[in-house]
Amino acid sequence: MDGITEIDQYGATAAHLEVPTAPTSPLIDPFGRAITYVRVSVTDRCDFRCAYCMSEDMNFLPKRDLLTLEELDRLCTAFIRRGTRKLRITGGEPLVRRNIMSLFRGLSRHLHSAALDEVTVTTNGSQLSRYATELADYGVKRINVSLDTLDPAKFRQITRWGDFDKVMAGIDAAQRAGLAIKINTVALKDFNENEFERLLVWAHGRGMDITFIEVMPLGEIEGERADQYLPLSQVRARFMDRYTLIDSTYRTGGPARYVTVKETGGRLGFITPLTHNFCESCNRVRVTCTGTLYMCLGQEDAADLRAPLRASTSDDLLDAAITRAIARKPKGHDFIIDRAGRAPAVGRHMSVTGG
Repeated sequence: MDGITEIDQYGATAAHLEVPTAPTSPLIDPFGRAITYVRVSVTDRCDFRCAYCMSEDMNFLPKRDLLTLEELDRLCTAFIRRGTRKLRITGGEPLVRRNIMSLFRGLSRHLHSAALDEVTVTTNGSQLSRYATELADYGVKRINVSLDTLDPAKFRQITRWGDFDKVMAGIDAAQRAGLAIKINTVALKDFNENEFERLLVWAHGRGMDITFIEVMPLGEIEGERADQYLPLSQVRARFMDRYTLIDSTYRTGGPARYVTVKETGGRLGFITPLTHNFCESCNRVRVTCTGTLYMCLGQEDAADLRAPLRASTSDDLLDAAITRAIARKPKGHDFIIDRAGRAPAVGRHMSVTGG
């Protein structure tokens, strides 16, 4: 690995690589879409067991299968060199990984050099009281917090292991640290559909955006996803009965489509992988914590980046593997939820791919 490796203040080895030069050979898929946004999972582990995301009795990956933090840094840097402008760090729950702040510390050099526009995080909020200030110090400006209910008892029910008060304290800490927060809420039939207005008013009252997401058919879970699925077309119609929704051109680089709620002044987003997929403008790929590159969330085709990473200290093999993979990026996914097809559209859980 190029550059100097040293022991940082967290006790982890952090790779201080050279800042990449101007992008060479930008990543363009077969449909002319530039790949500028990479979501990187740093762990499949989570301190929650959300009922729509994973089974309660999960088998997690052995440590040897995971990329080291140094390998994750090198991988991210390779994508930045090829034109990536935004990184999202995900999990599982990314902030439960040991010494994870050393990765944010290393990636901050790309923000300082302007090679990268943004590093963001998707989190369940459980660790924010501990890490919010450091995230801000290392250049993170925005985070997504997954929260499906404001009822502590229902929160415990849906997360199985989650502590509602701890998440609320984490949100408080993140706002004190100056982080902009977007709340991500999965719309679940007969669970939280009578809370949507309360969640909207709460989020906008605290200056936070909120996005509603359709449940996705990823991985085997207990129960039927058809029983959980609530089309966001219905959710939007309910909001329109009470609020004035003004279409917005605001974009974060992700799949959400936003409106401004006239009565609150806040932003409301919708992510609709089933009722109206967002594939036509997809600029994203996902890398798992094992170095597997998925060109599409809803397809099984993948590329192994761990092998070329570990085969050579040069990035030539890695660059070639990325190039070949992007050349296979499909036009879109084939998500469907119905009772006729009981198997999930994709066998892996969301926690494996990266949330």
